[in-house]
Amino acid sequence: MQPDSRARSGCPTSTTRPTPTSHPLWSTTFATCEWVKKGEPLCLIGDSGTGKTHLLIGLGSAAAMAGFRVRYALAARLVNELVEAADEKQLSKTIARYGRVDLLCIDELGYLDLDRRGAEMLFQVLTEREERNSVAIASNESFGGWTKTFTDPRLCAAIVDRLTFNGTIIETGTESYRLAQTKAKQQRG
Repeated sequence: MQPDSRARSGCPTSTTRPTPTSHPLWSTTFATCEWVKKGEPLCLIGDSGTGKTHLLIGLGSAAAMAGFRVRYALAARLVNELVEAADEKQLSKTIARYGRVDLLCIDELGYLDLDRRGAEMLFQVLTEREERNSVAIASNESFGGWTKTFTDPRLCAAIVDRLTFNGTIIETGTESYRLAQTKAKQQRG
């Protein structure tokens, strides 16, 4: 994946502010999947429409093309799957399955509140992967706001700890690409 792939893929780029792909580690670590090889986490944090999902899917695709096993999941769907697995006495198998992929991409973390049971199961998945296999998350909420998603402060702190230890945090900003594109279209007529 090249740093300019966002423009080629149709995602608008901005010349007035840095883009996440201008991050200093982009060409040496992210584009080469070095972070996946090392089992490091990546957190993409920013407002809605700032390209987090686009980057998450792009990074996952690049890792898959490099031969890594990748799994993408929306946070709410992942938690629902874990709850269903627990109800069917299959939780250990499901957690192990998520633990075996080289890169787990979790999107929309922080959009919906998680009950304690679901949050604890997500914590188990993250613990299973810790320092062995990479996890990349996209969230519209800064870490300080995660106490709304993970209502137990100690559990929230433990999850943030696992997602940031030896990892990289990229802030994608507050300016929505979609909103900017819509406004530009309207101005053109």
